[in-house]
Amino acid sequence: MDFLRSRQVVKDAMYDAEETRKIEQAFGEWTEKTAELIAKRPERKESFKSLADIPLERVYTPAGESKSDYLEDLGFPGNYPYTRGVQPTMYRGRLWTMRQYAGFASAEESNRRYKYLLQQGQTGLSVAFDLPTQIGYDSDHPLAEGEVGKVGVAIDSLMDIEALFDAIPLDKVSTSMTINAPAAVVLAMYVETASKQGIAPEKLKGTIQNDILKEYTARGTYIFPPTPSMRIITDIFAFCSQHIPSWNTISISGYHIREAGSTAVQEVAFTLANGIAYVEAAIEAGLEVDAFAPRLSFFFNAHIDFFEEIAKFRAARRLWARIMKNRFGAKSPKSLMLRFHTQTAGCTLTAQQPRNNVMRVTLQALSAVLGGTQSLHTNSMDEAFSLPSEGAVQTALRTQQVIAYESGVPDTVDPLGGSFYVEHLTDEIEKRAQAYLDRIDKDGGAVATIEQGFIQKEIQESAYAYQRSVEKGDQIVVGLNKFEQEEAPPTNLMRVDPGVRKSQTDRLKELKQRRDGVAVTTALKRLKTCAQGTDNLMPYIMEAVKSYATLGELCDTLREVFGEYKAVSTL
Repeated sequence: MDFLRSRQVVKDAMYDAEETRKIEQAFGEWTEKTAELIAKRPERKESFKSLADIPLERVYTPAGESKSDYLEDLGFPGNYPYTRGVQPTMYRGRLWTMRQYAGFASAEESNRRYKYLLQQGQTGLSVAFDLPTQIGYDSDHPLAEGEVGKVGVAIDSLMDIEALFDAIPLDKVSTSMTINAPAAVVLAMYVETASKQGIAPEKLKGTIQNDILKEYTARGTYIFPPTPSMRIITDIFAFCSQHIPSWNTISISGYHIREAGSTAVQEVAFTLANGIAYVEAAIEAGLEVDAFAPRLSFFFNAHIDFFEEIAKFRAARRLWARIMKNRFGAKSPKSLMLRFHTQTAGCTLTAQQPRNNVMRVTLQALSAVLGGTQSLHTNSMDEAFSLPSEGAVQTALRTQQVIAYESGVPDTVDPLGGSFYVEHLTDEIEKRAQAYLDRIDKDGGAVATIEQGFIQKEIQESAYAYQRSVEKGDQIVVGLNKFEQEEAPPTNLMRVDPGVRKSQTDRLKELKQRRDGVAVTTALKRLKTCAQGTDNLMPYIMEAVKSYATLGELCDTLREVFGEYKAVSTL
């Protein structure tokens, strides 16, 4: 029977042959006694599995079939293959960056929320942009109607970014911006805003998401087809390596892949497959791997299966280190390190009994910390209804602070390392993710499999299977399909004033009347000529941004050259 098999996941030298034999014999005796007990008192289920459908044995011991080399597979924190963490001292040296993803309505309103969060002890900013901004439309575009400022802040021009970060010293905070297709434009605006504060680009620290491949499979805020999109990304890599050396040029995101319904294994596999595609594109563009790889970062989801999530983070680190070393020949240790931001799982939040979301978020945040995250956002309990209220945001941030300052969890590195169960899950996730990577390589790589619809179909099938398990009651969601109760509708929810669109369009109209129209036209023409050639786009985007060309104007100029992407059907 499968549950009788266990795994060896610690250094073999800990147990000599005689000791292993004794463990195996004792385990067999224990199993026989347990079987007698189960015959009288059955277990809750016939079989147990993780959310990723990994079979779970009753107990794990150091004896078994699989062998693992401690130094090769685990090692020490800060050492290859970084399974146990990317820094030798991890949180004993410095705690993770505490971020709360925020942005809504106008730049001025979002600026007030940022200042509030910084006063509450947040240590980094994380900017949410509204949907028109994410797909390259100004607030006065017909397709922007009803969406301005709703799921994030509306950004139309440099003037909005200046207001967004007003009186926030950009050389003192690390800023993460969840922007993809127009990432080059928003980054240029950020750099110019810092310049107006008297801050040189080399002093800036932060991240742009800039991960277009997952938009095609899981999120949908794309503009251009894959080939020109990859050019924009590698242009950003090259520009930042020369001018903004401390900036993370991409946050390769598994978060949205998981939110779309993938399993933990698929999240790791598809995220790293996208990472491989970006590295290959940069090398093909003439960049040296160790020149840009140290500034690659990742973004993962912290879902509800506690131990599986911890193992997922550890497996992803080990896989990426081996990929960078063996596949791409990276020499710098920093090129091998998978550094990542984590956000708790929005898809697990329920509108039913929303206070339960506080417990869910706490478990998810704890799994991220035990898994070795570098940065963390905790969702607010009311996000199943609306943008988070100020009080709910404070509770979410306090959750991180309690873990950091009261729990004792950060006081030793990788405290679950060596757990027979966690190491088994780590090995299993790595093995299953590698199988996906082999399949993707065989079929031509991430871009090719996206164009074929393979990755999208895999995610959709997993999402359907999970939803069916909830509907059938196999997967319990407390308050949703078990322990339900009647409850009053929530009150005091955060609502964005629909008048924000008028204020944004009025501001745009005023900007266009007073800016230097000739300078804008000239800059956009120069950008179009560059896009038709092969020069790096970033200097031309910077020039247009400084003239107060709008985000929509810049993206429309690139649309004229690159065209727009049309989604692949997986039916």
